[in-house]
Amino acid sequence: MKLFDDIPVERPATPLLDTLDTPAALRAMSTSQLLQVADELRAYLLYSVGVSGGHFGAGLGVVELTVALHQALETPHDRLVWDVGHQAYPHKILTGRREAMPGIRHYGGLAAFPRRAESEYDTFGVGHSSTSLSAALGMALAARMRGEKRRVCAVIGDGALTAGMAFEALAHAGHVDANLLVVLNDNEMSISENVGGIASYLARILTSKPYTTMREGGKKVLSHLPGALELARRTEEHMKGMVSPATLFEEMGFNYIGPIDGHDLPLLLQTLRNMRDLEGPQFLHVKTCKGKGFLPAEADPIGYHAITKLEKNDEAPLAPVAPAPVAKKKNDQLRPKPRKYCNVFGDWLCDMAAVDERLVGITPAMREGSDLVRFSQEYPERYYDVAIAEQHALTLAAGLACEAMKPVVAIYSTFLQRGYDQLIHDVAVQELDVTFAIDRAGLVGEDGPTHHGALDLAYLRCVPGMVVLAPADEAECRAMLSAAYHHPGPAAVRYPRGTGPGVEIPDHLEPIAIGQAEARRQGGTEAGRRVALLAFGSLNGPAGEVAERLDATHLNMRSVKPLDRKAILAAAADHDLLVTLEENVVAGGAGGAVDELLAAEGVAVRVLNLGLPDAFVEHGKPAELLTECGLDADGIEASIRARLAADDVSMRYGKTSC
Repeated sequence: MKLFDDIPVERPATPLLDTLDTPAALRAMSTSQLLQVADELRAYLLYSVGVSGGHFGAGLGVVELTVALHQALETPHDRLVWDVGHQAYPHKILTGRREAMPGIRHYGGLAAFPRRAESEYDTFGVGHSSTSLSAALGMALAARMRGEKRRVCAVIGDGALTAGMAFEALAHAGHVDANLLVVLNDNEMSISENVGGIASYLARILTSKPYTTMREGGKKVLSHLPGALELARRTEEHMKGMVSPATLFEEMGFNYIGPIDGHDLPLLLQTLRNMRDLEGPQFLHVKTCKGKGFLPAEADPIGYHAITKLEKNDEAPLAPVAPAPVAKKKNDQLRPKPRKYCNVFGDWLCDMAAVDERLVGITPAMREGSDLVRFSQEYPERYYDVAIAEQHALTLAAGLACEAMKPVVAIYSTFLQRGYDQLIHDVAVQELDVTFAIDRAGLVGEDGPTHHGALDLAYLRCVPGMVVLAPADEAECRAMLSAAYHHPGPAAVRYPRGTGPGVEIPDHLEPIAIGQAEARRQGGTEAGRRVALLAFGSLNGPAGEVAERLDATHLNMRSVKPLDRKAILAAAADHDLLVTLEENVVAGGAGGAVDELLAAEGVAVRVLNLGLPDAFVEHGKPAELLTECGLDADGIEASIRARLAADDVSMRYGKTSC
């Protein structure tokens, strides 16, 4: 295997890889050629991700496995399902998308994850983890019902296997005796580190034709001898148990093989060729190294999970993003650069924990992303990473709240969707004191529609008793977290990915007033054109620009639930047009809450609701996507001017609209 200590800044020579327009060509290659393909694939992956940025370590770790799977299976006729999709970059390269890879995750380019509309080789669209086994099982059962000779294989990581959904699928697959191959890509030593000569030897034996023939034939012979079949089964089970963690998966109905070295391509090829035609549920456990072949990533797999793109003038090896340095203003006063909202949360969590020993921090496998690293180090006895188990995270918080603890659940907006029933049934119905710090709200960018936090305002505000806050800047975020924490019931603060506008963040823990808007600008008084912008959260930035351009009133609403009833009614009384702004879908969002309040109060005023469209927004830089959705300053201004012009026409003909 060729090793790299830096990322190629020029496209590497890949003569053999360049001949592969489809995986079918792999099936005509010798083992030595396949080894060369693997080296070229790793080199090209390094180059393309350096150009595009994106998920990094997981793909490097499955180069050999991807080559072996496409060589052993007749894809796309055979179904290959990738879990999450972080590890699917080599798969995309081998399935006709090689030259498009430098544009992955960019606006108009390839999606960050497998996507059915993008390629027939992408059998199931993914983005959230632990779905592959259920989807693959459905495909396997469909093939059986239709009488089709089709192999189905799911590749799942050891992290994704921590989710209950994955084990539900495993149990069902064993129960229905489906022809399903599960490949466990184990790169964290979380199940077993039993890789070596004995395990590899056992894998060869257990998947060999002589062994499987003898095993099935022997069962037929022993079936005529009382007790002999059960004795043979137990003997085989205990022999496997001595050298591999087979018991759990065997008890669920799978024929377990492994663990084997996931970077030993000849061994992978031999094992997969032997296993592909075995009947019933099969489980192959492979051990891999995240970031394999790129030495900095092998040394720091967490830091190199994903990278930003390599600038053209970079000559040094790419490194993980470091914390923002301190910069000087013109007056030489030291002032930190704008901080990420997740860092604001991480600091607040530690500060609040220092004054309240009841605080408990919970995350579903997002310690680094949600910035709980410092908290986990300073308060390890009050920190719980429950792995990829959002449902459990919420109900665990509910149980803690029942015992007068103060749980804070740090979770991405898109992942909170997975624990929605628990939010309602286990937290809200019981009016339990749980604080939700919801990161990545709104358009997150290059990861696309599976990761945008576009729905949370709509699905949270309909829950009885829920408090929902949306900060306009870093200082408000800290104050809102304190307000949510002190609120005696379920409360959420939703904040966007990335940095805020750069306001000074106070050291104190004073809460903001829940349900109280902030008047940021008072508009003009020209009859028929008095506009009030009611902005929620991140859109206060462009709202301020538009208010200046149109001489409009600007209200920072702060609270989605409860709304500031007094401020809204006052704005309705003094303005001709109310414009609600939110980085959330319009359907059921904050603007809809304003509409409902006005209707309930019997107030007739023209309202324009601006937000994300009734569609799944594609991937790209957040600024590009906001422009596409008409939520940058220019787009908001254009929508308002268009509405005012339309209202002028209606008024001219004696019509009114609200």
